[in-house]
Parts: sequence; structure tokens; C-alpha cells
Amino acid sequence: MTNSGDNLIFALEDDLDSPMASHGEDFWKVLIVDDEPDIHTTTKMVLDDFIFEDRKLKFYSAYSAKEAIDIMNQIKDFAVILLDVVMESNIAGLNLAKMIRGEMGNRFSRIILRTGQPGEAPEKKVIAEYDINDYKNKAELTSQQLYTTMFSALRSYRDLRIINRNSEGLKQIINSTANLFQRQNLEQLAQGVLTQVVSILGLENSYYVSTSGFTAARTGESDFRIIAATGRFTQCIGVNIDTCTPIPTEIVPYLKEAVIKEKSGFIDSHYVGYFPTMKDKIHLLFIEDCSQDLGPEIENLLTIFNHNAGIAFDNVILNKEIQETQIDIIHHLGEVVESRSKETAYHVKRVSEYTYTIAIEMGFHEEQAQLFKMASPMHDIGKIGISDSILLKPDRLSSEEMNIMRTHTEIGYNMLKNSSRPLLQTSAVIARDHHEYWDGSGYPRGISGEEIHPSARIVCLADVYDALGSKRVYKEAWAEEDVLQFIENNRGKMFDPKAVDALIRAYAKIALIKERYKDPE
Repeated sequence: MTNSGDNLIFALEDDLDSPMASHGEDFWKVLIVDDEPDIHTTTKMVLDDFIFEDRKLKFYSAYSAKEAIDIMNQIKDFAVILLDVVMESNIAGLNLAKMIRGEMGNRFSRIILRTGQPGEAPEKKVIAEYDINDYKNKAELTSQQLYTTMFSALRSYRDLRIINRNSEGLKQIINSTANLFQRQNLEQLAQGVLTQVVSILGLENSYYVSTSGFTAARTGESDFRIIAATGRFTQCIGVNIDTCTPIPTEIVPYLKEAVIKEKSGFIDSHYVGYFPTMKDKIHLLFIEDCSQDLGPEIENLLTIFNHNAGIAFDNVILNKEIQETQIDIIHHLGEVVESRSKETAYHVKRVSEYTYTIAIEMGFHEEQAQLFKMASPMHDIGKIGISDSILLKPDRLSSEEMNIMRTHTEIGYNMLKNSSRPLLQTSAVIARDHHEYWDGSGYPRGISGEEIHPSARIVCLADVYDALGSKRVYKEAWAEEDVLQFIENNRGKMFDPKAVDALIRAYAKIALIKERYKDPE
């Protein structure tokens, strides 16, 4: 993904017509717990036409505390529990209320205690000692009072759920943001944004977690390239929106409208989140075919998350620019050294590409292989401290001159060792140890085997392979078969056996690199 143009974070929701795709329940669940059947009948009759926020009540009946426990073990989201005190015992209802709040951990259901024998459970004592929300004497509970009580309980339940949802959402955003800031490149971050947005939506509707979606980057006035995807859109990664069949062509106008208006919101049945970031880049979140408004809570969560995601993208881009600047400096320094010693700059490029290829083949993960690759151009930086009379001598060096030449390893190490940056630290180790040999016969320290840092072992092989096959002021290029034979003969002597085996296994890639960066005649 380039740094030019506008960036787009683009998440698409799909399969909303499935049986699972109902946006919340269309009723409030009420559990009546009472050992008198007439109480169940009367309650349902009085509240038959009750509606709160366009949702009716759905009643469940339990005639004992035990039955109530069985029901609540299966159904977790009762809005209101109308609970009798005296059932199988004089305090069965009180014990059940304690179990609901304690063992079951249910802090949301509103518990309304109803009793026909208030003397068995005095109101002041019950209110003080039990986590209930209302206390009613059955003999005094009129139809109007029951209506009022239900309205009050449902408002309280609704508000508690909203508060909890926001709390869980904010917790998710904190965790998600931490996850995003660990992403090392734009593609990983784009995938992370898509996954986390789907997860945020899944706080209320679990079916979202299996939806199809993608993230894309705008590279021109109307071109959007897919850089991450899930579900049926995975086949679109790396291509433009308008060339991928599963992506509806009508999506792009919605994105353009959001960019023109510079605001988030619903466009027809779609939700588009607009989040500008630094350097005039733009991130967009797209959710297709929302059957209803997501609600202000979810929209606020998405806004907060995408603001953080925008910062994460800015950081990745900035970090990439810093990293690319470091790499440019390192490559240019490496080229300066090679030019001074009459070796081509392509030597630096080839060695770095060989290093990466061998490291990957040996099983190093991508980040570590990239670090070895980026650090390898500094392997001969210490030659800056070697005089031209020795560095450019076309004849064989004397023993004294060879000893001076060998000091370039320590010179390079001392130049770089004080940096706190991992890239330069690795460069320092490679500069010092890339002439150390597996059997301990190398220099400057004479260390062997696993004592040698793996980056230095790999660069040692890559450097020798390229040097033998290239023309130098003091020699002609060797034939390829002779180079490979030399490496095989020195497997376990000069070179790490695993590195040699990796080079041989990846030889087809090595040959392509050699051809791509061939020295000019």
C-alpha cells in the first residue's frame, strides 16, 4: 500500500437475512415466580396489553423456587422477576433472590418482591438485607400500580444494560486498540480493524462474528484496493473493488457520498463511518444492509474505536517512513563502502536478498528475517576505516596488510554498537561477526557454532556466495558450479550446516535474485 492518496478502512457486513440475524428481541422477558396459579393468570391478564419502547412482555411461569432456578439456568436475560416470598418455605423467595444475585451473578434482572404475608418478611428488613428493587403487598397492588411498577423496572433494566454495554464496549475498545497498536504493517492493521469492528458489533448481536467483510485502500480518485478481507471477499485481496465480482458495484457511490459530506452516518440502509487522519488521508468504515439503526451506543463505540484506529494507522505509516529512512541510510552507506572498494552496489542488494531468503528457509519468522535483511548492508561498513592502499590493492595482501584489513570487523562494530535501535544493534553484530566461522577458525574473536549470532552466520554465507561469484579488483568471478562446490565443501567448517542446506533448498529463488540484480558489464 502506498502512502499517497487516501486510505480507506472498509468493513462490509453480510448475510443479514439469515434466521440468526434478528436485531435484538421484540419483547421483554418477565418471570413470574409464585405458588398460586391465580396470581400468574391475573398478572398476565392485567399486563396483556403492556408495551414499553414498542416491545410487549413475554411471560414465563415458575411455581416454586426450584422451578425458577431451572428456568433461569436456561434463560439468562429476564428483564423483570415478579417473586413471591412464601412458597415451599416461608423464606423461599428471599433465598431465591439471594441466589440470583450471588451464585447466578445476575445483577441486571429487576426483582420485584410480592407477598401476601408481609409479616413473614418485613419490608424494611428485606429492603436492607436483600438486593431487590421493589417490595409490594399483593393485597394492595392494583392494576395501575402494577403498570407503574413494570414501567419503572423496565426503565431501570434498560439503563443498566446500556451502561453495561457501554462498559463492555469501552473495555473492548481498550483491548482492541492495544491489539491494533501491535500491528507492524498496514495490511495487518487493516485486517485487525475489520476483525475488531465485527467484534464490537458482536457485543449485542453475536451473528456478526461470522460475517464477510474487507478493508481497502484508496489509491486514486475512484480506485479502492482490497488489502484485507474475511469470508467470501478473501478472493478480492490485492485487487480493486470494481474488478472483484463478489463486491456490489453500488458500494462506491456510498463511499464517495461519505467523503464529500465528511461525516459518518446511515446512507439508505448502510452505515458509513468517516474518519480523517493526518496528511489528508481518510479512513472509512462501511456496514452493508443494517436492517435497523445500530443505536447511539454502538455508533459512539464505533466512533471512538475508529478514531483510535486512525491514530494506529498514522503510527504505522509514520513508523514505516522512519524504517524506510533507516533502510535508505543503511543501503547508501553500504553502497558507499562497496563503491570505495570498487565493488558494485548490487553486492549489497544481493547479499540482503540472499540473507532474507536463507533466513525464511531456515524457519525464522518474517519480522526477524526482515531485520536480518535490513541490517546486512552494513556488514562491511568498517572498511571505511581501511586505507585505500590496502583496500584497493589488486595483488595478494601481505600478512601485515591482512591483519589490518581484518580490523574492519571491529571498526564496524564500534561504529554501531552504541545505538539503541534493534536495526543498528543487529547491524553491529553482523559487522563484527560475519567473518566468524562455524568451526571457530574465523575472526575477530574465534567463536564457533551457536556462539555466532544467526544473522552473522547467514550473512557470512550470503557474502561469500556473492563474493566468489562476482568479479573483484583482485580476482575474476568463479563459475557457479565452483561456488556451490566450495560452499558444500565448507559446510560445517566455514558455514552453518543449516544455512547451507537452506541455500540449496532455496537455490531457485537465489538464482532469480542473482539474475535480477546482475552487475552491469
